[in-house]
Amino acid sequence: MKRFLLLLLGVAMMATTTMAQSETTLPKKLHSGPWKAGHVQGIAVDAKHEYVYISFTTLLVKMDMKGNVVGTVTGLLGHLGCLDFNEQDGRLYGSLEYKNDSIGKGIMKQEGSTKQLETGFYVAIFDIDKINRVGMNAERDGVMTTVLLKTVVEDYNAVVKGKNGEKLQHRHGCSGFDGITFGPSFDGSGKWMCTIAYGIYGDTKRTDNDYQILLQYDTEKWSKYESPLSQDKMHKRGPSKPDGKYYVYTGNTRWGVQNLEYYKEKNQWLLACYPGKKPTFSSYSFFCVDGNRAPVVRPLYGVGYEKVGPVVWFANAGRSDRKDIDVRGWQKQGGEFGMHSLGNGYFYIATASKSAEGKSATLHLARYVGKRYQVFEMVE
Repeated sequence: MKRFLLLLLGVAMMATTTMAQSETTLPKKLHSGPWKAGHVQGIAVDAKHEYVYISFTTLLVKMDMKGNVVGTVTGLLGHLGCLDFNEQDGRLYGSLEYKNDSIGKGIMKQEGSTKQLETGFYVAIFDIDKINRVGMNAERDGVMTTVLLKTVVEDYNAVVKGKNGEKLQHRHGCSGFDGITFGPSFDGSGKWMCTIAYGIYGDTKRTDNDYQILLQYDTEKWSKYESPLSQDKMHKRGPSKPDGKYYVYTGNTRWGVQNLEYYKEKNQWLLACYPGKKPTFSSYSFFCVDGNRAPVVRPLYGVGYEKVGPVVWFANAGRSDRKDIDVRGWQKQGGEFGMHSLGNGYFYIATASKSAEGKSATLHLARYVGKRYQVFEMVE
């Protein structure tokens, strides 16, 4: 018994020390920019080697914890979005979209390119040890491989029937995908999976776009798909389907989940979005999914072409209004420009700014509090 109590005391002291170190040694703010690129889309932290990664739409920036730029990856003509660091293989993963909608056209105009690119939705995988200088090229310098997510392409290209029989572009309003993170499988197996979240068009007249769509993939199987990306000839290598497809009933959000993050200590999934405009919903912009409860196959509201699907549960956090009693969330909590769990309840939350010189990002150290009206509390 004495030995057991000493062990518990040691664990408690270790946890306290880690918490203290998180609070005292982590920079309360980190700044990057200005950069001649798009606004900040996502962030990731390699805690072991103390590097931070920030995506600025067509630019990836690597810097140390003092804010010094170590290297950049350029040359992308697609939308590099949410990022996550996979501790199991030591690589950086990000969402990478190529499409000819308003976002795609805006990127081509920004980059001054007239190329005609094929539609494709890829997971970009960066060999972070090779990113060691400013101005590295994503295609030519061997720092990035990609895997095509065929299911996302299929849902983006699909034509489905609306509630009145009308033809609608994009199954579930899919505009591609943005959110990406690593965490356990929703099926309870404990398998470590890459989870991605769809972008969702904000059409207020259709009813099949009120779910966030989460796909899970076992990346241990991906070595046979990984390929360098040529933007002149886009490859088609990737899994034919995900290992799991799940639904989160949030109500419509503009462009879906911007940033997705797994919160290991609570086994929860944090979804940061832009609020939707449908008057029938409270238009929350931040949601928390409970990973401790198994998904349940339920009827899908407003989706005529898919009657049922595995729906995941909200955590008992945030608030729920009477007009959308099945939805829990928060309004105006941030995280849509980037968030990363650091452990012990600490996060970095990104904010965006711009000037005549370009776009910038600031990472703020925050604690998760999960109150009724507040998700994070900034560390001052």
